[in-house]
Amino acid sequence: MTRATDAGPGPVVSTGVPGLDQVLDGLRIGDNVVWRVTDLDDYRRFVSPFVASATDAGRQIIYLRFGQHPPLLAAGPGIRIIEVDARDGFESFTARIWELVETWGRGAFYVCDCLSDLLNAWATDTMVGYFFRVICPLLYELDTVAWFALLPQRHSRQTLDRIRATTQVMIDVYRAEDDMQVQPVKVWQRQSPTMFLPHRYRDGNFIPVTDSSNATRLQAAIEQQAHGSQQQLLDGWDRLFLEAEEHAGRTSDQTGRALVQRILRVLISRDGRMLDLAQRYLTLDDLTAIHNRTIGSGFIGGKAVGMLLARAMLLQDDPDNWHTALDPHDSMFMASDVWYAFLVHNGLWPAVMKHRTREGFFEQAPALRDAILAGEFPPEVRPELIRTLDHFGQYPILVRSSSLLEDSFGNAFAGKYESVFLINQGDPEHRLEALENAIRQVYASTMSDDALSYRRSRGLEEQEEPMALLIQRVNGRFHDHWYLPDAAAVGVSRNTFVWDPEMDPKAGMLRLVMGLGTRAVDRIEGDHAWVIALDHPLKQPFRSLEENYRFSQHLVDSLDVNGPGLTTTDLTTLAREAPDLPLARLGEIDRAASERARELGLDHPVWRLTFRPLIRQGEVIRLAGRMLSILEAAYAHPVDVEFTIHLGEEDDSPRINLVQCRPLATIGDASSVSLPPQPDPHRLLMATRGHFMGGNINLAIHRIIQVNAEAYSALDVHGKYQVATLVGRLARQTPERFNLMLAGPGRWGTSSPELGVPVGFADISRVSVLAEIADMGNGMVPDLSYGSHFFQDLVETGIAYVALFPGERDCLWNPCWLDQHTQQRAIDCLLPDNLPAAAVRECVEVMECEEAPLRILADVTRQRLLGGHP
Repeated sequence: MTRATDAGPGPVVSTGVPGLDQVLDGLRIGDNVVWRVTDLDDYRRFVSPFVASATDAGRQIIYLRFGQHPPLLAAGPGIRIIEVDARDGFESFTARIWELVETWGRGAFYVCDCLSDLLNAWATDTMVGYFFRVICPLLYELDTVAWFALLPQRHSRQTLDRIRATTQVMIDVYRAEDDMQVQPVKVWQRQSPTMFLPHRYRDGNFIPVTDSSNATRLQAAIEQQAHGSQQQLLDGWDRLFLEAEEHAGRTSDQTGRALVQRILRVLISRDGRMLDLAQRYLTLDDLTAIHNRTIGSGFIGGKAVGMLLARAMLLQDDPDNWHTALDPHDSMFMASDVWYAFLVHNGLWPAVMKHRTREGFFEQAPALRDAILAGEFPPEVRPELIRTLDHFGQYPILVRSSSLLEDSFGNAFAGKYESVFLINQGDPEHRLEALENAIRQVYASTMSDDALSYRRSRGLEEQEEPMALLIQRVNGRFHDHWYLPDAAAVGVSRNTFVWDPEMDPKAGMLRLVMGLGTRAVDRIEGDHAWVIALDHPLKQPFRSLEENYRFSQHLVDSLDVNGPGLTTTDLTTLAREAPDLPLARLGEIDRAASERARELGLDHPVWRLTFRPLIRQGEVIRLAGRMLSILEAAYAHPVDVEFTIHLGEEDDSPRINLVQCRPLATIGDASSVSLPPQPDPHRLLMATRGHFMGGNINLAIHRIIQVNAEAYSALDVHGKYQVATLVGRLARQTPERFNLMLAGPGRWGTSSPELGVPVGFADISRVSVLAEIADMGNGMVPDLSYGSHFFQDLVETGIAYVALFPGERDCLWNPCWLDQHTQQRAIDCLLPDNLPAAAVRECVEVMECEEAPLRILADVTRQRLLGGHP
């Protein structure tokens, strides 16, 4: 918005055209001047004398060159041309202009190319308006004068109004035959009786049209001239998709192919591999259907693209099978430009620029997160949110992150951004408020330490990462006040966790749960999903019935629509309160446990979620295997999917709702690793059969950070969190040339300190091997949550994992080896400042073995791992 000032009108600056100076009462320092023209030659005609006058007065002219039209100026004395590429996106372009303006500082004058040419890069003029809204106040604050051109017939009223409200000076230039008229539309803090009348150009002078009859005829001539221009005052985004809809069904001709290419680059992705896939599998009709479900303009984000591509791949491969087996998706998309609009609307761009610096990347994040949570939505967004709620009715919905880089090749961002379940109950105003809060929550998660650490560790710190959203109807059904799907699963097309020599890693694996898929994708505290190797679905990686039950699902996630929403309930309680649950198709009765329950006066049977009835029925296993095979072939890369399972009547085939697909990160050398058949146990720190991840491993470890189980368990909760912080600091301090191993009791990364060490991803991102050691006496047990977000982090970051159960057969943990083969380092020498209490420090030991490294060897097919000097 235009800002008032107490400093008075300020020094007068000439336009270089004396007659125009008279009309405007000159320009003022701080003025942004927008010329709305129908022909860029008219803008050029006024630019030249302005530049000549300014350079004669000793001003530095910065010509910001970003348009596709011929240059307005040539380099010369006092004129600096700086080219900026708008095709890198709104954020990069706007940030670059911001940095240039700050660098040139106070008093520089600017000439800019035609703003309308930004449409060729961004496809939407909404962001043209928001770009101007960001840059104009900065130029004003730095006492500059800046000129811009605009072709109004290419923009929506909303954008024209936004630019008019922000600038200090706006001038319309019209031509009727050979007659040129200039009409000031806005001149801030100046006025005269004739200033805002149309002015005819005559011999260097601008004569106001003071006769209303002449003014009416002039206006009629202008409108008549503009009448032939179609689709005036529409956003360029809307024009693009109107053209696509008009071309429906004709995607194979040259125009159709060109439209697909244009839309893919502004709606789907910038990544070359994803664009190649989209070009192969998404038609023009598919793209217009996506647009019809999209709020705002811009990219729909990686998560949305992955889901849509996967569905298209399946339907193209075997349409008859998948039209029957696959539920249609019912998703809405909030595109990435809404994220930018939200930031600009709430005045957060200066904070964004501070956050983009290396020093501010973490430092500025908490304040920016708080500001996002307190932000308001632009007025054009709220009606679209209301329409979205009308579409879903009162079914529960899930608001999911779908950032530009998310779920792409090499960058899954698994679990880094939040997803929010909404029970979607109550009156429309309450439901809208809940939806807006959920969106803010996902937006704010972009500023979390884990998300930022992930970006920095992956070299993505300086890349654009706008947040789009995927808003989905939660798949499931009502059981009184409980709402949940029958089952949900994570599937991977490569089973890098095979636990039997007969298993083929290429067959894939499922991680299956009853209820919401949160327990399939998250590392569950005190509970487990059911792991299925698709080529041997009834074989389990456990060695006893007791292990089968211990590493199974006992708790179910569902939505309580009468209460708090997302709820975790023990299976027995849920089965009692929702007797129509399809338990007989998902599990089996534990007869011994049921008998013991009856002896205690409990009448309900004890169910075990082994999923054996579903596995024996065969259809879900067949569909999952076929799905993963098709998608891996289409991607030419292993994939990771999430889906829900709907069980109809007893004789009906199950149906799948595919909600996510992304390239699967893999680690480990594919070549074989030779392990000694009977190594000397005195030469080993650890050994295990099974219970590890990372493929074939042959790795030298130079530093070990170990958390002592007894000392750790004696601490209070605050002390345990201090241990996690200390471990993170020590890990980050480790020299880059060292391979680092963390060894500790229970679960690394847990949110419950009594179960393990609650480090975050930022704390372990530089670790090479993560070892979890069972401490049964203190209740700290590793969690073998294969396929969860936690394990996705490990795989994607290249961190090998091993779970050790001392005292069990085929497992060795020999901490005395560390005393004999490593050198202990004093923590106060590594971290001289801000050390925690002695009780915390005593929990953590740092040992080095650079000269004779600890060697980790693993053979994934034989499921053996050794660590030591074997």
